[in-house]
Order: sequence, then structure tokens, then C-alpha cells
Amino acid sequence: MAFAKDYVDSGEKRLAELGYKQELQRSLSVLSNFAFSFSIISILTGITTLYNTGLTYGGPISMTYGWLIAGLFTMLTALSMAEICSAYPTSGGLYFWSYRLAGKKWGPFASWITGWFNIAGQWAVTTSVDFSLAQLLQVIILLSSGGGNGGGYYASKYDVVAFHGGILILQCLINCLPIHWLSYLGSLAAALNFLGVFVLMVLIPAVSPARKSTKFVFSYFNKDNGAGIHSSLYIFLIGLLMSQYTLSGYDASAHMSEETKSSDKNGAYGILSAVGISIVVGWAYLLGITFAVTDIEHLLDPANDARGYGVAQLFYDSFKDRYGNGTGGIVCLCLVAIVVFFCGMSSITSNSRMAYAFSRDGAMPFSYLWHSVNRSEVPIKAVWLSASIAFCMALPYLGSTVAFQAMVSIATIGLYIAYALPILFRITFARRSFVPGPFNLGRFGLAVGWVAVLWVATITVLFCLPISYPVTKDSLNYTPVAVGGIFGLTIGSWIFSARFWFKGPVANMSEKENGLL
Repeated sequence: MAFAKDYVDSGEKRLAELGYKQELQRSLSVLSNFAFSFSIISILTGITTLYNTGLTYGGPISMTYGWLIAGLFTMLTALSMAEICSAYPTSGGLYFWSYRLAGKKWGPFASWITGWFNIAGQWAVTTSVDFSLAQLLQVIILLSSGGGNGGGYYASKYDVVAFHGGILILQCLINCLPIHWLSYLGSLAAALNFLGVFVLMVLIPAVSPARKSTKFVFSYFNKDNGAGIHSSLYIFLIGLLMSQYTLSGYDASAHMSEETKSSDKNGAYGILSAVGISIVVGWAYLLGITFAVTDIEHLLDPANDARGYGVAQLFYDSFKDRYGNGTGGIVCLCLVAIVVFFCGMSSITSNSRMAYAFSRDGAMPFSYLWHSVNRSEVPIKAVWLSASIAFCMALPYLGSTVAFQAMVSIATIGLYIAYALPILFRITFARRSFVPGPFNLGRFGLAVGWVAVLWVATITVLFCLPISYPVTKDSLNYTPVAVGGIFGLTIGSWIFSARFWFKGPVANMSEKENGLL
């Protein structure tokens, strides 16, 4: 038995030390782990869907420099998360970290609030990604049928919700496959992200008959936002939303820990490599397509061919102006759509592992359903649960676009609050007791952690500010309502129910089983 012990995977060994059996198939390499997070960050997804925000609030300066600022602080946040992930490589990720770091007295409460912000943020990410794909399909169909000026077909909001549902079903069917298939698809998604970024950042400015100067890309500031905001600083800070929204979702590497070889090291490397490479590649992509921007007002005009969808109009115009038709631009948008699809697929994979782990510890309603696995060791019920909730979160769009935007705003704020909580507990409650894993920041751990927490606090306040004046019921930023609602429900459920029975993560391995390792 001692001989066998020497060959136990270090991640599995650490999992057993934390009290958990190995129930999922541990076959992912560090590359596959990286691919899941990189696919969820998905440069093409985030920048494409929020490019309008960047153009409107500050334009080139907000995007060019805002990306680097957001990237720097995101990397510091990722470093702190990677250090904790190395010490606690479980599928539960953030909520398990909070439990261990907050201590016995506060651990259950810390675990409860972190877990619910994390899973709600993940559901919102899946919703926003797949609904963005549905809206992109709406624009592709419009341009393919003649464009807005040519009387093309523009799908109704009911069609868009139906697209959203169909996309989720297809992604669920893929997520029912064994993990080695998902590993291949995750690697393919990462490759397509790389390929798509480099092709488009070179192709679009190359085919565009007119290109802007370097001075425009690095020094032009757009204050004409039509939102009644005139403060340059305010405009720049709102413009950061595009960058910060894109650079999120990298906790997927932590949630895939129980399926990753040597996850006490590779989980941390997956987080850091996904964020670092995304920062570099994303900045290059932003610069490339921004050189092709000749008229911001035209790209944002609701009466243009793409009905105001900035990136779509940019791609379409680049080919139309040179070749007389925009077919090449439509093909480019289809490439983006494929990448966004894989982003949503990977998001469901991460969601389902979080739901599996959270229900394994009894924290979710009907937990006994969601932590079961099939013969291929896939938590298939958790997969369908994640997709079902993502579909329901999109339904407010049928009644109010504002209500829908409030719902998906949880994707950025809710998720980053979940990121910050275990880091906060690491630098306060556990500042002396924390035992690091193979990857650690050494003496810089506390300083990096404090910067990360303060950054999350800053963007939480920032993205709750009004984005249009005067403030009316149609222009109000409902983000505080959405995030406050999550906070209120989480605290309320703790006070009136969970504090009596939720004791934090529950070990499912006996001391005898643990001793076999």
C-alpha cells in the first residue's frame, strides 16, 4: 500500500486531506484547465458584446488604457485567487476557501454568502454570454437578409429568447459528454479564440479602405455619449465596464480542480495563464479593430445596417466599402458567434461543477439531485439545472430591457464580490494561520490581497453609479437593486434558516478511507 501511495496524484491526495472522495474523473491537463478559463474569459465574446459601451463612454482612450488598468488589477486579483486555489484545490472553489479561511466561528456564514454570490454570478455569466450570442445571431440574420437599411429581417424579442433557449439546450447536450470530450472541445475553443483574435485584428484594418491614425487610437477621447454625462473622469470610469466584464470567469480553473491532474499546482497555473494571456491578446485585438473605426457616431446609429451593433457594423462596412458587399464581414461575425458558443458551453461546465460541489455540501434546495453523477462521472443534473436557470434569467427581457440588464449585471459585480470575499478572509482572519500550497506569493501575499480587495470594492461602487442623466425609471442603473437583492436574499436565508443547519462544507470521506492515501 505504501508503494501505491507514492503514485497518488498530488491533487487527489490534497483533496483527500480536505475530506473529499475522488468522484469526478481526474484527466484534465494544465492546458485543458487553462482552456476552460480562457474560453470563458473569451476576448471575442466580451469585447464584441460591450464594444458599444467602450465607444460610447470615452472611445479609444477608455478602451486602450482602460483595458491595461483593468488588466493590471485583474491580474493581482488572479494572483491572490491562485495562491488560495493551490492550498484548497476543490470543485467548490471560492465558498470552500472562505470556509477554511474565516475560521470555525465565521466559516459557515462566510461559506454561505460566498457560495451564493459565486453561483448567482456564474448563472448570470451564462445568461449574458448565451443571450449575447442570441442577439448576435439576430444581427447576422439581419445583415444576411439585406441589413437594416435594406429591409432585412430583424428577429423579434421572442425569437431572440427562443434562440437563447436553443443554444442552451445544445450546450447542455455537449456537456453531457464525458470529461475527456469536453477537454478536447475546451482546447478547440481556446484555439479558436486565439485564431479569431489574430485573424480579425489583422484582417479588419487591412480590408478597411480608411484607417485611423495612431494618434486617434491612443489619444482620442469621446465625450459625446448622448447620456448627459460631461465629466471626463466619470466617462472614463464607466468605460472600464467593457474591460472588467470581459476579464472575468477565470474561477472556472478552480471549479475544474477535481478533474485536473496535480490541481494543487495546475489549478493556480490555469487561472494565471488564462488571465495573463487574455490581457495581452485582448489588448492587441482592441487596438487592431479600433484602427478601423472611422466614424463612431455611424457605428452607434440605431438606423444603420446592424441596428447600432457597433462591431457588426464595423466588420460589415470594412468589407462593403472595399468589395461592394459585406459578405466577408458576416463571415467574420459567424466566426465570433462560434467562439461565443464555446464560451457559453465552458460556462455551463463551470456552473455545473460549482452546483455539484455546493449541493454536495447541502447548501442548495434539493441538493441530493444536483450532486449525483452518471456512469461517465458527469454531474448531468447539475448541467441541466445551470442551463434552466440561465434561461429563466433571460425571460425579463420580454418585459423590460432595463430589467434584463440589471439581471446580467450580476455577472460582473456578483462574481467579483465572490472573488474578493475569500481573499479578504485570507488577509484578515487567516493572515497568520494560512498554510500555502505549492504556488504561493510569499511575503507579498498580504499586500497583493489588499490591493485586490480594494479594487473589487472600487468597481462595485463604480458600476452601481448612474450611466445616464437625468435619471428616470428607464435610465436608472438597476445594478444596485439586482446585487442588493442577491445580498438580501442570501442574508435573509441565513438568518431565518441556514444558520440553524448549514455548518459549511461536509467531508464525505471517512478517516479510514483517508488513511488509504
